[in-house]
Amino acid sequence: MSHNETTLHYPIVGDAALEPPSEWERLRRGCPIAEVRLPSGDAASLLTRHADVKQVLSDPRFSRPTHNPDAARITANESGGVFNSEMAASIPNGGPEHQRWRRAIGKWFTAKRMAALRPGIEDMAERLIDEMVADGQPADLKARLGFPLPVWVICELLGVPDADRDSFSGWSDAMLSLDRFTPRQVAEAQAAFIAYLKSHVDAKRAAPRDDLLSTLIADADYPMSDAELIATGQGLLIAGHETTANMIGKMVAMLLSPRERWERLVADRSLVRTAVEEALRFDANAGFGMPRFIPDDAEIAGATVAGGSTVVCSMAAANRDESAFDNAADMDLGRSPNPHLAFGAGAHSCLGQALARTELQAVLEVLLRRMPGLELAVPVERLRRVEGLVVGGLREVPVRW
Repeated sequence: MSHNETTLHYPIVGDAALEPPSEWERLRRGCPIAEVRLPSGDAASLLTRHADVKQVLSDPRFSRPTHNPDAARITANESGGVFNSEMAASIPNGGPEHQRWRRAIGKWFTAKRMAALRPGIEDMAERLIDEMVADGQPADLKARLGFPLPVWVICELLGVPDADRDSFSGWSDAMLSLDRFTPRQVAEAQAAFIAYLKSHVDAKRAAPRDDLLSTLIADADYPMSDAELIATGQGLLIAGHETTANMIGKMVAMLLSPRERWERLVADRSLVRTAVEEALRFDANAGFGMPRFIPDDAEIAGATVAGGSTVVCSMAAANRDESAFDNAADMDLGRSPNPHLAFGAGAHSCLGQALARTELQAVLEVLLRRMPGLELAVPVERLRRVEGLVVGGLREVPVRW
């Protein structure tokens, strides 16, 4: 196993908000398995090449580090944060049980259902843009559009009433923290959220509607316990809110810097679908990546990784791998094919990817139609990253139109 002279601290932070850290290329070329120190102080191995990340994420023997005493902890004050909560443990972590759980959820996330959701998502985006325009420019696109839209969508899926949606955003933010909130604040948010979902599940059992939880409750093939239903609701919020909220902001910032990208899309809206895929690939701030526990010795990147190790798969670094993408350092809005790993790979790839794509495409369509003159309201150098969340993003995306 190749080691670099000094152990890197992970996550690695790049110099500029939208640029990848220079270390990625160095590691991909010379140190495909790099020893890193996590925020907890524990050691792990970092994978940065497309082939290696895809191999590990696709291998059913490697699972999330949940509750394994040998696994590296992500942060010091816990057993792994959202990756390792009690709730995460009530969803089967691997093997046939996990696949059954995924199939039960996957019945809901069909392309047909996503297409049916799209007009509602576009209407919601229109409403949020109307409010933003009414309040005048400049505005923070992330706060005004990126953040509220995915909460609305997840609440729509779970059948959560409008009045409760603000609480949802707050809980989501606290539960995804690496170091922005105290352990006590995170625990309180988690407890409040679980209590809310428990009463919500009870209400759905009593009076089912056309939403995901009601569908799961009625699924005779895979009857879920309350704990599983609550964990599923929490998983969808955590996986689907902050990631998409941040991605909307990052996507627009990338397309506005340089602005020729935006102009190209305004001129040719047929590029929306491939532009969304390329924004997902090109995202240098994807967040922590995927930790995987290696139970037995395994061959990765031409070396033997010892059983009992934890590896971190950096999908964002893999997505810039020159051996997998021509001109990987360029954002090509028409790139096709685009085998990026933004949603992971294999049995644990992102369940909600059809939903995320639908949201990102819908938001981009509406913005191009409503705001062809959109531009960043600050120089790109002034964009600031979110620090201390599991998922990466920009603190704000100031725009004018």
